Amino acid sequence: MSWELHIHLIAAVSWIGGSVFMFILGVSLRDKSDQKAVYPRIGPIFGYFEIGSLATLLITGTLMIINNGLINILLDSSIHNKAIDALRHKLILVAIMTIITTTHTIIAFKTNNKERTKLEMIISRASSMGIFILNFMVLHYAIVIRDII
Repeated sequence: MSWELHIHLIAAVSWIGGSVFMFILGVSLRDKSDQKAVYPRIGPIFGYFEIGSLATLLITGTLMIINNGLINILLDSSIHNKAIDALRHKLILVAIMTIITTTHTIIAFKTNNKERTKLEMIISRASSMGIFILNFMVLHYAIVIRDII
């Protein structure tokens, strides 16, 4: 196994584990005063940690695609097999998750220690749920690819 895969796996565990923790924290903290006590303190720390994890995933994933000569195969729509199709699906989900995460992070940092508007609240909660669900979909495709190769 390449060093990129090891780093990629560590970053994936960090990313998914952190996202699950924050999702459970968000569901369990129903009292507004508890939320106001917790989120402003751990939110920025978690945000920077998750940005680092996501950046690491994107960099190592890109390196593995390039180093394994997959870039041309992925871009050639006439080539199909289970592993390549699963990787294409995974990459589409990663792109969507990156956009959702960027949106969520911008709102989170912009509104830290401030009252969110109704729209910001809806987008923030929807993006959190989207990230949570997409994590498991991406993980599914990672498992499918690993089983094939």
